Amino acid sequence: MGATEGSPDDAGDAVLITGCSSGIGAAAAADLVRHGHTVYATARKPETLQELAEAGCRTLALDVTDEASMSAAVAAVEAEHGAVGALVNNAGYSQSGAVESVSLDDIRRQFETNVFGLVRMSQLVLPGMRKAGRGRIVNIGSMGGKLTFPGGGIYHATKYAVEAISDAMRFEVQGFGVQVILIEPGLITTEFASAATSSMSGLDDGGPYGHFNNAVADTMDSIYRGPVAKVLGGDPDDVAATIRKAVTADKPRPRYTVTASAKLAITQRRITPDRVWDLAMRTQFSVPRP
Repeated sequence: MGATEGSPDDAGDAVLITGCSSGIGAAAAADLVRHGHTVYATARKPETLQELAEAGCRTLALDVTDEASMSAAVAAVEAEHGAVGALVNNAGYSQSGAVESVSLDDIRRQFETNVFGLVRMSQLVLPGMRKAGRGRIVNIGSMGGKLTFPGGGIYHATKYAVEAISDAMRFEVQGFGVQVILIEPGLITTEFASAATSSMSGLDDGGPYGHFNNAVADTMDSIYRGPVAKVLGGDPDDVAATIRKAVTADKPRPRYTVTASAKLAITQRRITPDRVWDLAMRTQFSVPRP
């Protein structure tokens, strides 16, 4: 957006962030407003944004699975600023479980939030950005868009989609002065793991994947609470600082990988043959069997 990193953008710019009730979204909103930006922090339940409002953020209700809600939020920002200066597509969650055991309704909800909401928010802000001749779209992906862990097929599929969409959009909109940046966090100590494991509660109990799903939940919990996350992971503030860089840098990189765990895991997957990767996964995850 043409500003020096860490400084406010030009007058009239505003940053719209989805999914700010907690975690990365809340940290990014607090960080950006602290550095002088006009920040619109949003969530499905605006009452969860009280602390951000007290910190100086403007708050809006925004449900990325609801067309009217998305349109109203973008219109509110454009009414005051002419265009959204930067959109941070952060809203998302993890639906875990063996693919066969997850209902299609749950799969559709996962894609509605993680993929379709991101696409629609981008579609809504782009006309204003094109008219202004500038703008940023910052998509929060994951190292899970470059590799897949057992029991995470549905979630990983959404993050692979975000990778593809970001790469295509980056080319398609750059001629209008709009830049698309993808951020790939690794292990981040938020409520992400708890939400992911709770999504498997009772999933296929008594069925062929019941034991596997329970084991996946236990493995995820131990990884996020154990020494690996402490040594190789990070916290929401680490991602927030990278989001600020993506929003403010004169020449932002197309993608930023956040945490040592992400850099290490993505590199390992890139150089590891599929059969060797599968063998490595067997040391971490139980194999479903009759």
